[in-house]
Amino acid sequence: MSSVAVLTPESFAEHRSGLKDQEITEDEAYIPTYLEAFPPLPEKGAPGEKAGEPASAWGSKIRPIKASVITQVFHVPLEERRYKDNSQFGEGEEAKVCLDIMQRTGAHIELSLAKDQGLSIMVTGKLDSVMKARKEIVARLQTQASATVAIPKEHHRFVIGKNGEKLQELELKTATKIAIPRPDDPSANIRITGTKEGIEKARHEILLISAEQDKRAVERLSLEKAFHPFIAGAHNRLVQELSQETGARISIPPPSLPKDEIVITGEKEAVALALSRIRAIYDDKAKSVMVVEVTAPAWLHRFIIGKKGQNIGRITQQLPRVHIEFTDGEERISLEGPTEEVEQAQAQIQEIIKDLLVRMDYTEVIIDQRFHRHLIGKNGANINRIKEQYKVSVRIPQDSERSGLVRIEGDPKGVQLARRELIEMVQRMENERTKDLIVEQKFHRTIIGQKGEKIKEVRDKFPEVIINFPDPSQKSDIVQLRGPKNEVEKCAKFLQKIIADLIENSFSLSVPIFKQFHKNIIGKGGANIKKIREETNTKIDLPTENSNSEMIVITGKKSNCEAARDRILAIQRELANIKETEVTIPAKLHNSLIGSKGCLVRSIMEDCGGVHIHFPSEGSGSDKVTIRGPVGEVEKAKKQLLQLAEEKVRKESTYKFLIGRGGANIRRVRDRTGARIIFPSPDDTEQELITIVGKEEAVRQAQKELESLVKNLDDVVEDSMVVDVRHHRHFVCRRGQVLRELAEEYGGVAVSFPRTGANSQRVTLKGAKDCVEAAKKRIQEIIEDLESQVSVEVAIPQRYHRAIMGPKGCRIQHITREHEVQIKFPERDDSQEASPQENGEVSPEAEFVPRKCDIITISGRAEKCEQAKAALLALVPITEDVEVSYELHRYIIGQKGSGIRKMMEEYEVNIWVPQPEKQLDVIKVTGLVANVERAKQGLLERVKELQAEQEDRALRSFKVTMSVDPKFHPKIIGRKGAVISQIRKDHDVSIQFPDKGDEQQVCDLIVISGYERNVEEARQAIQQLVAELQEMVSQDVHLDPRTHARIIGARGKAIRKLMEEFKVDIRFPQPGSDEPDKVTVTGLPETVDNAIDHLLNLEEEYMLSVTETETLAAYMKPPSGGPAKGFVVRDAPWNAAGNKAPDMSSAEDFPTFGTGVAPKQASAWGPKKF
Repeated sequence: MSSVAVLTPESFAEHRSGLKDQEITEDEAYIPTYLEAFPPLPEKGAPGEKAGEPASAWGSKIRPIKASVITQVFHVPLEERRYKDNSQFGEGEEAKVCLDIMQRTGAHIELSLAKDQGLSIMVTGKLDSVMKARKEIVARLQTQASATVAIPKEHHRFVIGKNGEKLQELELKTATKIAIPRPDDPSANIRITGTKEGIEKARHEILLISAEQDKRAVERLSLEKAFHPFIAGAHNRLVQELSQETGARISIPPPSLPKDEIVITGEKEAVALALSRIRAIYDDKAKSVMVVEVTAPAWLHRFIIGKKGQNIGRITQQLPRVHIEFTDGEERISLEGPTEEVEQAQAQIQEIIKDLLVRMDYTEVIIDQRFHRHLIGKNGANINRIKEQYKVSVRIPQDSERSGLVRIEGDPKGVQLARRELIEMVQRMENERTKDLIVEQKFHRTIIGQKGEKIKEVRDKFPEVIINFPDPSQKSDIVQLRGPKNEVEKCAKFLQKIIADLIENSFSLSVPIFKQFHKNIIGKGGANIKKIREETNTKIDLPTENSNSEMIVITGKKSNCEAARDRILAIQRELANIKETEVTIPAKLHNSLIGSKGCLVRSIMEDCGGVHIHFPSEGSGSDKVTIRGPVGEVEKAKKQLLQLAEEKVRKESTYKFLIGRGGANIRRVRDRTGARIIFPSPDDTEQELITIVGKEEAVRQAQKELESLVKNLDDVVEDSMVVDVRHHRHFVCRRGQVLRELAEEYGGVAVSFPRTGANSQRVTLKGAKDCVEAAKKRIQEIIEDLESQVSVEVAIPQRYHRAIMGPKGCRIQHITREHEVQIKFPERDDSQEASPQENGEVSPEAEFVPRKCDIITISGRAEKCEQAKAALLALVPITEDVEVSYELHRYIIGQKGSGIRKMMEEYEVNIWVPQPEKQLDVIKVTGLVANVERAKQGLLERVKELQAEQEDRALRSFKVTMSVDPKFHPKIIGRKGAVISQIRKDHDVSIQFPDKGDEQQVCDLIVISGYERNVEEARQAIQQLVAELQEMVSQDVHLDPRTHARIIGARGKAIRKLMEEFKVDIRFPQPGSDEPDKVTVTGLPETVDNAIDHLLNLEEEYMLSVTETETLAAYMKPPSGGPAKGFVVRDAPWNAAGNKAPDMSSAEDFPTFGTGVAPKQASAWGPKKF
């Protein structure tokens, strides 16, 4: 049997170390002998050598490497075989089972039958495969036994290991199944199933694990919390020294945790030693400790503590065994510790208090809460300036506290100066007033000016007034002024004057001028147009030369624009024989005269030599049509327009007569014939076409009847009737409105009343016979109505008349049409009107005494007048009071009045809120009865919402302050705030940590605010988190720095995964650290131990790769010296007498594997033949 030497990385490195570049002289170089360099292989009897013999050079220098493929052989006795049928060995169930296991695990299995009919099994493969295969073989080919082993319940978790790894390893190693009872199972027995041999092995391993844990102990010691600082010592130094001396781990609960239990863990002896030492400290302190209380005003406490605790820190450093406790809100300070040190600390604190009372003072000022935010200023600018200027501290209560008490502390002189300045600021603000100006948004940019130049002039003129323009995106017309009352009024008047000028100067007028005269209006070098602009103070814009427009646009004051227009028209008249005339045509005919897209009026203009025909703008109500152009053409155009208008009127009158009043005529035709008759609409191009739809016979009959009616219209007759003179005015008033309606309704019949003063009752009617008869009948009906008319007076205060009329009198028009009455309003009398109260509203409680200007007259039938009177009274606004707490007024008004404006627009009412200084609990609502009721309901609903919000805000304002050691703050906050954000989200609370830069803030206080229950739950969650953090320990482990990068992984991915898996925090040293191999692991004791074990395993694994890489690099590194001499040995066989050194270039002495060896002498003709 021959041995094979395997070169390991360690042995190679050891060998290579002798080949490194060194400064060795030729005399000092050592040349090894042949036997040293090439030791002989061990003989066959090597295993039987005596222990005292020296090991060979191969055995001593090189250690073998374990092969990756292993072989295990084990025996299954006959009595334990599951399948005992030996008649078909190799073909039965055992062979099938082995084949299945081989496929599943990848291991190679060989079975053989021993003489005692036992089963010998050889498993070959990789370690994991062999172990899995062995476990399955034992489970499936060998009968199973079971046994129980009892160990303490608390040791079970060590048998299971992290994530069950220890248990899996134990089952693979022993080829058994181990069942451990659940944590809630009171049983401590562990059941092992497998072979007898495996059961014994597993039982032994479990007992070993339990025995190892028995060596550790845990002691819990309850001591009063007042003595914990003495056991911990200053900065926990005493307890750290105790842990190092005894080797036990000592956990003392923090001051914030309401626990008095000290936990000691470790080896039994170490725990006992630490326990005795702690008891000794406690006994010593219990005898020598005293408690003293020092009285000091509560407001001085933070000054006694000093910035960042400097004052108290100085005392505790000098007297570390003294515990000083400040009680929040109470005027006492507790000192606890040894008698002598407590007395010294008491004297020092009293000295600080005495000094502070001499140097410090405080005062309190009552300031209305509405001024607090103005005192603070934007981003605290005002209050910070006062603090820095007077070296004082100013505490302004939060809005939720609903307190007006402002406290000032600091230097006595600074306190008084700061108080005086605050009072002056409040007085200035009390005199302030806010006023809203309604300015159209289109004027805002003009008022502000380019780069704010114009508004800067206004602000310079009124420096005490703040002018705020709304954001352009809001599309608001409200400009807000704020400042002293008198200055605000002056500024408002100044701005109103500017706005009035802008409105007056924004009037625009368009003048049509023939294109050929534009150059004459401009003049040479623009002289004419420039002169007109300057003299009339207007802006005149002419169309471009390429434009087809003839319109010249003039902008400025109305009077100036009209003057400029007259001058431009005068120029045109001088240059040509231009005439301008006006024609009166009813406005309702304008659209039909203009035609579709202006086709009719354009045809007249073209036919009449390009005259200009200008119709008034739609909706203006004007009947005047202007025609301008050459004299002859103007008259021609006027004649054509009037003819066209007359035709349109005649056609409309004809249609109206055919239709009849209320459609009576056309309805009779439809009822008799059954045909449907369609008249042209005003927009139709064919105005003379009447369409009849129905059955043929019905259509023909309807056509005959309509033709008969039309024929009758062509028979013009003249008739007369008698109408009492007193009724004439009704027909001719309002520019003959009634007569126009008669003409339109009855086929254009002409009705003529005698002139005023003629004393005649004869009225003439001219038109178609049927139309005249129908008109006479209608006039008679009107006269009967007039004779039966009565007049009713309604007394309504004059201030409500405008509201009753509505926009453009729409409400009154609706009442007159609906009830067929006449309504007359009195002349307005401003001199006798009562002086208005605040907000322009007259006190509703004042007694109403009707005046002449308050009487409205209604004329018509008696029953119609009563209905119209009721309708008028229903339009009279009423005022009602709504009880609303003063505290809610500002929320109802909303930001910049948006809330109250929205309600006023929605309910169409006026809402009056009293001035803040009056502090009234009433809001007045004025409007129509129905609207006021709706507004009241809406206002009360809004009050309910605000009250609910207030209650909710009060509930959410519950606050709790807890003290947590600042070193735990980063852990509570978590990575990028993840931990604290989750607590806030889970409990719906606000959690505030102290600012790092604020020296006056106590650095360990955390403030939690929200609902009381949620705050308590959040506090418990933080306390639990702190308790877990306090139980954590930190251990240092030394890892080779060359493995750090591999352990951390790309972008820290590996180390993050490891920290999450073991629930620990791992910190690596910074570059350039004094201890580059020191790694700190923080967490619970168990997790820290497991993490350190894992890190050490990773280091060992990664070091193999590092060593291999460095060894290979060293081997590949070329020598730094001169040319290599080769490898030289002494006493080589070829150096002996008669021996010749081998020729290394000879193929015969050193043949190539796999090819034949050529003889020394070879002929070119081939080998010699013998």
